[in-house]
Amino acid sequence: MSAVTGVALSVLCGVLLLGDRPGALAWAGIAVTGPALWWVSGGGTRMGREATDGLLAGVGVAVQYVALGQADPVSGLWPVAAGRVAAVLLLLPDAVRTPGLLRLPAGPTAQALLIGAGAALGLVLYLLAAQRQMLAVAVVLASLYPALPVVLGLVVLHEHVSPRQTAGLLGAALATVLLTVG
Repeated sequence: MSAVTGVALSVLCGVLLLGDRPGALAWAGIAVTGPALWWVSGGGTRMGREATDGLLAGVGVAVQYVALGQADPVSGLWPVAAGRVAAVLLLLPDAVRTPGLLRLPAGPTAQALLIGAGAALGLVLYLLAAQRQMLAVAVVLASLYPALPVVLGLVVLHEHVSPRQTAGLLGAALATVLLTVG
């Protein structure tokens, strides 16, 4: 839900507010992306509290994508650094209020740091792409990230992939080709 919402809002902002004008093939790639993300992520038809949380997270994702897309190239990587610091400052009060949360064993702490570094790298790469490409295209390509864990699970762990996830992976691949060519 968050990935689909983040893509949709970001593309709308790019087209309606920033003047992005994707070509026909890029529009086809954008159109394929929504269902591909939904299917690869295992999205269902039952909507509950999780859907609301997903929508709110999607709004946050869109705000981050659009804001990073507006950063001046001379600012370097500072927009990403500022965003990471802001995220830590936003979450810190809750972490301090929760006893034991900041005292994790070394393994989970290392995993959390590695995941955070991966997220920061992803944002850096998105920032660089958004500076060289229309926001509407860069954000869609960046938003296809949910396909990567599914592919890794399939290849490395030999996990079972459902027919819907297979359709999502094929859709993500098609969207990538259409957006790259278009």
